[in-house]
Amino acid sequence: MTLTFNWFLPTNGGDSRNVVGGGHGVEAGPAGRPATVGYLGQVARGAEQLGFKSALVPTGAWCEDAWITSAMLSEVSERLNFLVALRPGLMSPTLAAQMATTFSNLSGGRLLLNVVTGGESAEQRAYGDFLDKDARYVRCDEFLTVVRRLWDGERVDFAGEHVRVEGAQLHHLPQVRPEIQFGGSSPAAGTVAAKHADVYLTWGEPPAAVAEKVRWIRELAEAEGRTLRYGLRVHVINRDTSEEAWAEADRLLAGIDDATIAEMQAGLARSESEGQRRMLALNGGSRDNLQIHPGLWAGVGLVRGGAGTALVGSHEEVADLIEEYQAAGIDQFVLSAYPHLEGAYWFGEGVLPVLERRGLWKRPVAQVSTR
Repeated sequence: MTLTFNWFLPTNGGDSRNVVGGGHGVEAGPAGRPATVGYLGQVARGAEQLGFKSALVPTGAWCEDAWITSAMLSEVSERLNFLVALRPGLMSPTLAAQMATTFSNLSGGRLLLNVVTGGESAEQRAYGDFLDKDARYVRCDEFLTVVRRLWDGERVDFAGEHVRVEGAQLHHLPQVRPEIQFGGSSPAAGTVAAKHADVYLTWGEPPAAVAEKVRWIRELAEAEGRTLRYGLRVHVINRDTSEEAWAEADRLLAGIDDATIAEMQAGLARSESEGQRRMLALNGGSRDNLQIHPGLWAGVGLVRGGAGTALVGSHEEVADLIEEYQAAGIDQFVLSAYPHLEGAYWFGEGVLPVLERRGLWKRPVAQVSTR
């Protein structure tokens, strides 16, 4: 199976030559490149020219709004899809289905949805959402049930524990139905993913742990009579030689002081996210022993919430590790680097040609601009 590669738009505090910390209830760290339309447009255009399929646009109190950002950047790009992070419960399912339909239809089908249930109750309360984590997953299930039925063209009456609509119907259906991507490591997350996701996303744990997660979700999906695809969200540091790549990892680590690590680790430890707990366990809050699998480095997670690991090595070595993840069941990757603009080129011009030669990736056919 041909692999798919996606990039990341750094709206969560901006971009930098150093690791930008924050996320999961922790404030974003300093960045030298603000998340402007001009700069993010450079990242988006670079990604699509290099052959990335889409760009993940994150959500959270520390991010620019994902919908507005994506809508603006769709006008400065031509082929790139936008994987828009969406939190159920902050809007009605009818409005979400309508917004997604509008974006998809007006952009030529360039929308995917990354459904984020919300792992931090304090942040959810700031948005007016006072459900606990378990209840948020129940609501997410109900929310996606309504959205999918609306996209099917149904007139929906639905009364659940947390979602209720009467006579809901879309007058315009999506010409290209947006793909739903969903992540989560808790049992409740697995249940929702199995019922509703097209792609299950997980963070960059060692390949054996990722393979176990894939088996877990695959069994749940089979019980629902469904087949999913599987993606990995991870950073990447690739260079012409292994020595250069690890020197860059060392430089990034040297740019993080001990006080910042202690502060960020304490904040991230308060997260309710099971996935975040697993990320913290990989780095142990220490600068030592951060290579947790050959070529997999846990240094990013010392100060950044969410995806906290990076693929590190020469272009060939990173391609080898990607093949390990493919063997574990992964067929698509959501990648990022510091800085994101240069990182896209390092990967796009370094690793993608290696994978293309191996028959594991096919460059998308360039579209002729109509602008």
